[in-house]
Amino acid sequence: MNAVATRRAWAELLRLPALFTVPGDALAGAAATGLRPNHRTLLAIGSSLCLYEAGMALNDWADRAEDAVERPERPLPSGRIAPPAALTAATALTAAGLALASRAGRPSLAVAGALAGTVWAYDLALKHTPVGPAAMATARGLDLLLGATATAGPDHDPRARATAAVPSAAALAAHTLAVTVVSRREAQGGSSAAPLAALATTAALTRLVGSGTTRRPSVGGGGGGGGGKDDGDGGVGLWWRGRGAPRGSAKSASAFAPEGGPAPRTPTADTARRALRGALALAYAGTAARPLFHAALNPSPPLTQRAVGGGIRAMIPLQAALAARTGAPVTALLTAALAPAARRFARKVSVT
Repeated sequence: MNAVATRRAWAELLRLPALFTVPGDALAGAAATGLRPNHRTLLAIGSSLCLYEAGMALNDWADRAEDAVERPERPLPSGRIAPPAALTAATALTAAGLALASRAGRPSLAVAGALAGTVWAYDLALKHTPVGPAAMATARGLDLLLGATATAGPDHDPRARATAAVPSAAALAAHTLAVTVVSRREAQGGSSAAPLAALATTAALTRLVGSGTTRRPSVGGGGGGGGGKDDGDGGVGLWWRGRGAPRGSAKSASAFAPEGGPAPRTPTADTARRALRGALALAYAGTAARPLFHAALNPSPPLTQRAVGGGIRAMIPLQAALAARTGAPVTALLTAALAPAARRFARKVSVT
């Protein structure tokens, strides 16, 4: 096999287009902490990318016998990649992910360790059990919390900052759970129940991220040297508050002010904030709902696989909407900018 064919086989094994859905986990986690992304956020992104790819390689290694029957064109059953090479890649990528997380601090390494353990447990033991989808959802939620913990670092009380990111992690986990349940039938098709349930989840999350506003947390334990900056507006106990700052509040984090600094609340800023949130929520709904609707009408393997692919790509606008909802418009826009690349590369290599 020539070099081009080898690269193609590894791109298929590692589902490279799906990588564009990973950085938004850490960025949404950083946004939920009320801190600007910093060098530790980049370490979290690197760790997440490695652990995600480890899971892809391990998934196909564990499923190689099943894929030989249902998907013989995949890299391992087709003989384009040897199973020991896939297992070695999964191990090396896991080690690299943990090493990167360790550079962001011990709390980050602890979260990354839990994430790696969940990935390996899912691929090797839990995937075909009733708790499989919940394990996959847990992995995505932990990935967002990794970004929050790393961004906080030792100077900003990482435990409290990670706790502030739990609602965003729960939203991302709910979407992941719904898509994973659909994916369990992607090779056989034949059930409308899972796509319909995923449609209901999409509708609920669209309403959640598209309405209301979140006051970003101001958590004690600051100190100045963490590379991020508090926005100084609101407390952890006001997560996911549907109406933003209390009437008469002296300051509020404007969605279109520089991230990390308070700004006066104005009608123009409110309108812009709502418009961004609404646009990202609609982008999420549009990416996920249409293929799910088609799969619900005709749950054939091709349409079910398309619904799974749409659900994976929909994570990007969902991550962006979560960042916007926590008062980080620049982070939200940077995350949303990954969507066109994910869509373009998905035409060349399948994300499922």
